[in-house]
Amino acid sequence: MAYNTIDTHSNIYNYYMTTYAPKSSTPYDTHKKSELRNVYNSIVKMNKEAPIYILDTSRESCRFAVGMKENARELRNTIASLGDLNENDMLNKKAAYSSNENIASASYIGTAMDSVSPSPVEIEVRSLATTQVNMGNYLPGTEKVELSPATYSFDIGIDDLNYEFQFSIKSEDTNRDVQDRLSRLINNANIGISAQVVMNDEHNSALRLESNATGLKDNKSDIFVVSDHRTSKTAGTVEYLGLDNIAVSASNANFLLNGEERTSPSNSLNVGRIYQVNLNGVSSEEGETASIGLKTDVESLTENINTLVKGYNSFLNAASEYSDRHPKSNRIVHEVGNISRYYARGLTSAGLNLNLDGTLEVDNEAIQKTAMSGDTKRAFSSIMDFTKSLVRKSNQISLDPMNYVNNTVVAYKNPGKNFATPYITSAYSGMMFNSYC
Repeated sequence: MAYNTIDTHSNIYNYYMTTYAPKSSTPYDTHKKSELRNVYNSIVKMNKEAPIYILDTSRESCRFAVGMKENARELRNTIASLGDLNENDMLNKKAAYSSNENIASASYIGTAMDSVSPSPVEIEVRSLATTQVNMGNYLPGTEKVELSPATYSFDIGIDDLNYEFQFSIKSEDTNRDVQDRLSRLINNANIGISAQVVMNDEHNSALRLESNATGLKDNKSDIFVVSDHRTSKTAGTVEYLGLDNIAVSASNANFLLNGEERTSPSNSLNVGRIYQVNLNGVSSEEGETASIGLKTDVESLTENINTLVKGYNSFLNAASEYSDRHPKSNRIVHEVGNISRYYARGLTSAGLNLNLDGTLEVDNEAIQKTAMSGDTKRAFSSIMDFTKSLVRKSNQISLDPMNYVNNTVVAYKNPGKNFATPYITSAYSGMMFNSYC
């Protein structure tokens, strides 16, 4: 087994995120005290008159409740990323362009309220940031391992943390058995290193380790170090398997930004807190650059609406996936579908077409024609109202995903004579611990 110094709660959270609904963290997951207070007050108000019921705590219901909460959060964050959640800035986020996607792509990370339009920047990429790769010794996979049966261990140091991996070798184990075992052990530990067993032309196998991160920080010479010099159990596997053999050293990206030479340990750059730039490839010749700038307002609006529709369709499809195993998920599909049907006529006139399954399709030409026709705010009022309704619905689902689980009602409360029960909606929070311990 593997031991590390990270707090157990971090591992539990990682298990929750990767098992139920793997989503990325965004700046919109942070909140002010007033926002958290409003969430709490909403929970109190919602549960004051809620009936008492027996929870369905089956594995499928747990997966459904936590998954739908995360999908609702993702939909809300998608909408928030398109400007803001207030009416004046909603869908007003500016969009960035790149003149050469093969060299670099970009997204705008400024705010919708930024009045000064930034100047375009020129990027020439000389080299990309690379990962560290350790290539083990190639050994005959079917032959018995030349290590005595015992409990072995080795250490991997990465990001100023030290992880110890322990495993046993039996007398009947082959080289391939040990390599496969260590590959699973390292991958399951999720420490930022990917392991795989590779074969050569002679059909011998070796263990290959690659860092997820790129580049070198703080003048370090490597990203991770494998050693068993001071490990707690029997040593010898590092030398035998060649786990410390660095085949490819990590390196930083080297590029010119507006003619000025820069380096970065990552291929993802923050340029002036305005652009998030991803370096995709090396310039084919000296002087070849990618120009990064802002799209026109019409192009930005079109891109924002496309992102909105993509987020809406993704949420609807995620809910539909549970319909066979969790019939009550159809209630979410029906409620969200009713929102789009209510605004269907206005959405169609603005360039969004409603499909029979409730999903939307974007007519970019119609959107751009509508945007250039005159009063943009009035022309897209239906889309704005539709977006605000989606925010309200996503907040409702996030507050109480258990409302959509097949629970059994035990009793209804006496209206007007109840105590607040604000923690009922937290029933799903313990589900992240299920099957972990």
